[in-house]
Amino acid sequence: MKIKIIFFSLLIGLSAILVSCGSGSRKKAENLAPNAHEVVAEEIIQTSRYTYVRVSADNRDYWIAINKTDVKEGETYYWSVGSEMKEFTSKELKRTFRSIFFVQDFTDQPITVTSQMPAPTMGGQQAAIEHKGISIPRAEGGITIAELYSKRSSYAGKTIKIRGEVVKFSGGIMKKNWVHIQDGTKDDDKFDLAITTQDSVKVGDVVLFEGLVTVDKDFGAGYFYDVIIEDAVLKK
Repeated sequence: MKIKIIFFSLLIGLSAILVSCGSGSRKKAENLAPNAHEVVAEEIIQTSRYTYVRVSADNRDYWIAINKTDVKEGETYYWSVGSEMKEFTSKELKRTFRSIFFVQDFTDQPITVTSQMPAPTMGGQQAAIEHKGISIPRAEGGITIAELYSKRSSYAGKTIKIRGEVVKFSGGIMKKNWVHIQDGTKDDDKFDLAITTQDSVKVGDVVLFEGLVTVDKDFGAGYFYDVIIEDAVLKK
């Protein structure tokens, strides 16, 4: 009788260990890229354009913002490319985040060295997302994004002024800041404009830039731009 009791006790103990191994604390993904972050979604706020996620990693919480997508609370996610914004105010939420990371490669799959993009994400091969509801008037003496794309050959090599709303910002890549703006106009499927500058802006800002138009710009590694404004200066 004692032997049976001991046997069943050992069996129960072994079952508990197996259950613990299967549903215990999360194990870190192996072979992550050096700059990859593994996080757990703790809180999710959906807006018309963005998904704000409070994530936890290494016993600390912080906020990230991504293009609107489905995120599940308690699930594990990964990211490697993002820019921190301090004192960022969401007009839609009427809330100021002391610090938030605008992330470009948020995914539920581990980011490994082999799966990572070959260069810092500047927008090249990533399909731009059209932000509905943007309607920015043309700047005095400036042009619209639709006009720039439709007449890009005539604007090539010229300095132009253009106004738009910042939909993406990536700082310190190739010693430049990379800004994407939209103004609500488009030529066929071209509605997003990339700009390089030394000035800093925030997503949601309405900005006026003056810079040099370059067409058919190839940075290599798959990053090609039909039109890009280079070395732009932020105007008041």
